[in-house]
Amino acid sequence: MTTPDPLPGLVAALGMPGRPTSDYDLNPGTVLPEGRLLKPAAVLVPFQAGPSGPEIILTKRASHLKHHAGQIAFPGGKVDATDAGPVDAALREAQEEIGLARGNVAVLGTTEAHETVTGFTVTPVLGRILAPFDPRPEAGEVEEVFAVPLAHLADRANYRIEGRRWRGQWRRYYAVPYGPYYIWGATARILRALADRLDT
Repeated sequence: MTTPDPLPGLVAALGMPGRPTSDYDLNPGTVLPEGRLLKPAAVLVPFQAGPSGPEIILTKRASHLKHHAGQIAFPGGKVDATDAGPVDAALREAQEEIGLARGNVAVLGTTEAHETVTGFTVTPVLGRILAPFDPRPEAGEVEEVFAVPLAHLADRANYRIEGRRWRGQWRRYYAVPYGPYYIWGATARILRALADRLDT
């Protein structure tokens, strides 16, 4: 008996045309400096089969961190000199942050890079988790690992545009709350871009 694909349409969606995203998408008046140098980074967007359909795994960063404390994020980080590239970096970070072995991930592809206000160009790496795993949050950096149904994140009606003051200026951003989790900023923008692909 053939097991149905838990991620219908996702691989096809990756083949659809996309465009780079950024934290500035909802702030068209922002003037970015010419010749700015962005640091390469990568995140893993991990999909797994859940009880009610596909899910995406996310993390809640530890509340004591200097940067992005308590925020919801994908496993990921900067591309180190020892990494073979963004895919290698995303898989390494996922293993370090949540205990997801790279051999338990089938890479489906990447989407266009996302530029952050903190000076990174982040490559989202989409990957299917092949077998159930028991998350092991990295002590000191990850407070919690949790899953959100893809159906919730793929529904563009669940996204809203909000704003706050940042470095003396008003900045608008996407948010896609789920239960007690407030998913916003770069994570929500990357997810919104994925929802746009799945809806075409």
